Amino acid sequence: MTAAAAPTSTDPRRLDEAVARVREQAPLWARASIQERTALARSLLAGVERTAERMVSEACAAKGLAFDSPAAGEEWLSSPFPTARMLRQIVRSLQALARTGNTPIGPTGETVDGRLTARVFPPDGLDASLFPRIRAEVHFREGVGAAAMHERRASFHKARSHDGRVCLVLGAGNVNAIPPTDVATKLFNEGTVCVLKMNPVNAYLGPILEDAFSEAVARGVLAVVYGGAEEGGYLVRHPAVDEVHVTGSTATHDAIVWGPPGPERAERMARGTPLLRKPITSELGDVAPVMVMPGAWSDRDLAFQAESVAGMKTHNAAHNCNAAQLLVLPRGWKQRDAFLGHLERALAATPAKKAWYPGALERYRRLVAERPGVRTPGGAQGELPWTMVPSLDAQSDDPLFRTEVFCGLIGETAVGSRDPVEFLDEAVSFANGKLWGMLSASVVAPREALGDPTLRGALERAVRRLRYGTVAVNCWPAYGFVFGTTPWGGFPGQPLHDIRSGRGFVHNTLMIDPEQIEKSVVWHPTAHLLKPAYFPTHRGTVKMGRGLVALEAARKWSALPGIVAAAVRG
Repeated sequence: MTAAAAPTSTDPRRLDEAVARVREQAPLWARASIQERTALARSLLAGVERTAERMVSEACAAKGLAFDSPAAGEEWLSSPFPTARMLRQIVRSLQALARTGNTPIGPTGETVDGRLTARVFPPDGLDASLFPRIRAEVHFREGVGAAAMHERRASFHKARSHDGRVCLVLGAGNVNAIPPTDVATKLFNEGTVCVLKMNPVNAYLGPILEDAFSEAVARGVLAVVYGGAEEGGYLVRHPAVDEVHVTGSTATHDAIVWGPPGPERAERMARGTPLLRKPITSELGDVAPVMVMPGAWSDRDLAFQAESVAGMKTHNAAHNCNAAQLLVLPRGWKQRDAFLGHLERALAATPAKKAWYPGALERYRRLVAERPGVRTPGGAQGELPWTMVPSLDAQSDDPLFRTEVFCGLIGETAVGSRDPVEFLDEAVSFANGKLWGMLSASVVAPREALGDPTLRGALERAVRRLRYGTVAVNCWPAYGFVFGTTPWGGFPGQPLHDIRSGRGFVHNTLMIDPEQIEKSVVWHPTAHLLKPAYFPTHRGTVKMGRGLVALEAARKWSALPGIVAAAVRG
């Protein structure tokens, strides 16, 4: 199978036409009724279901995956499924706004330091059945109380905060759900019309999205265009574009905001006078840590969590902004070798994948060059073998602590001690102070840490202290990306000159005021009877993916048995 010929670039005249078309409709869309917005969201959801197989087929061809292989399940689960899921949840929230004036949020509570929390997952019984024993919550910023949170949610979406704005969405090239869900956030949460510029890496997706979102295109609230940095720069500077959203790298963000590297950019950053004077939101990745608590680990639980880490690394050939990059283990931990052994075996059992993202192979070679003790589980087959770099010095300034590798490389270091409370304290300080980025982090906790009051308290304090936009306990933070009710983005508060993982939140289908959000937290049991779909040995992902897309489109309990059967088969 080969990928269809992808569009290359849109000439300036047609870029102008695209911007003018959505500019004309921007005031009308800003004033559109909830019923109009709901109808459009339903149309886009139907379009995603109609084009899902094409999305997956084209992605498999581009990434060198067999369409009928278990690896193709990754594309079902990270492209049409989360896109359909978020559109369906947007419909649900809009319907609730029409009925009650607010969106359906779960019970509220408080963190160990008194911050407001709200349960956002599972939002209903069907999700509770699909993802048993998994829950998620939003932590709010300091000073936000329950009354203010509910009031701001209602007023935020009843009022029209602008008279019509055009947002340029610079689409990500690595995960095919990102461009359409970024657009959906801007259209429905913020009421802006969008010009979506596809990334050259996945430009093949553009015509499919134009088909799936054809009603938005026909209505003039969305235009899809193509090209690279030149076309992106032209649109960023376009006088009819009001704001920008980018998912990508810090280098791309800084080039947009501050200009090309050099003395002039450094001077602008020092003065605080960016070239871009338009609002910009962004999601820019990080060095994602996985912190493993010591405790009374059974070998079975260690193996489960080791395969979880392997899945966090190997999914999408490791070309994910939330891919596990650094294991942070307890210094002197007696089960270190056992855990790393399980991880090596899980990586060795996962076939190497094509290094399809530009620059991945070169970056890999640079980061492993002349390092002692580098391990390649399963050997060096394939373009880019899964690779472990153990025993990094936590006191050093190792490049793996400050470079997002975006390839199949995972490091390991040790901090603290075998005492779980001391370890958590040291691990959080290390992650917050040493590692680049603030997007997502994982804490792996033994069973007693979820039950023992002292250990549970230490774990909850660690979750609170971690300065990351999503914190996941015993699972991949990508759940926070996929669930939709969990806002996704970097930890808030970064200035433009030190943007780290970006600013703003996408997805956020419960339409919580983003100015009130601090982080999303996902809680998962230490081990689960059902193998998570991101585990590399899961055999049922294609059938699960197909079923989940159909389920999000129809939302019928009758679709559940087939999905559960595929999950059990995994």
